[in-house]
Amino acid sequence: MRKKIFTWLGKEFVELSGETKPAATATIEAQELFQQFDQELKSHGLSLDNTVRSRLWGRDRQSRNLSSDARVKILSGKARSASSSYIAPGHFDSAAKVAVDLLAMRPSEPNAAKRVAEYDPPIVPIRFLVYDSVVVLSGVTTVLPPLEEQLDNILPRIHGSLTDAGSSWEKVARVAFYLHRSQALENLKTLFARHVTAKISQMEYCFVDGYSSEGKFCEVEVTAAI
Repeated sequence: MRKKIFTWLGKEFVELSGETKPAATATIEAQELFQQFDQELKSHGLSLDNTVRSRLWGRDRQSRNLSSDARVKILSGKARSASSSYIAPGHFDSAAKVAVDLLAMRPSEPNAAKRVAEYDPPIVPIRFLVYDSVVVLSGVTTVLPPLEEQLDNILPRIHGSLTDAGSSWEKVARVAFYLHRSQALENLKTLFARHVTAKISQMEYCFVDGYSSEGKFCEVEVTAAI
């Protein structure tokens, strides 16, 4: 397990990343990994309830699907938070089927509650959450050919979520793109610039092999302030 504690957007964050020992199923691996994360967070006076984002990695589609189902059950109630998931066998350093990145935040007041916005109708990922002036969107993606049409769909939806959360592109602190390996990075940058003119301090790019369903070329994760 890798742990990083840092200050960002005026708050303290704990970021945990890891793989667990290979088990019989991806479900068991996910359960064990989140249990380890919860124990580690408790050593810092936090818990899974303080999760603001989780990013799940599957070695293959079956592993992604099984571990995603397990995550839904584990990160429920007060732990419900922004999420994304990817298929990327090259991400792994071991023979594990599942890896997870989890971001937890320490609010200014211990009793601060998340405001969770669901899609209509609700689906597995939330639309966004607002937690003590921090806005975290789930990964946004769609199935439309080609990449240009996907971003024409994704980026206005992100704009709408930021607006509904009381934020804007000008207040975005980080945009992370998870681009399919078949796509060109420079094309993504050009397409994004057509939609967003705000100067964003942190832009991240990662290549993956798959998503929750076939036909997707990009998923975009956004974190902002109010």
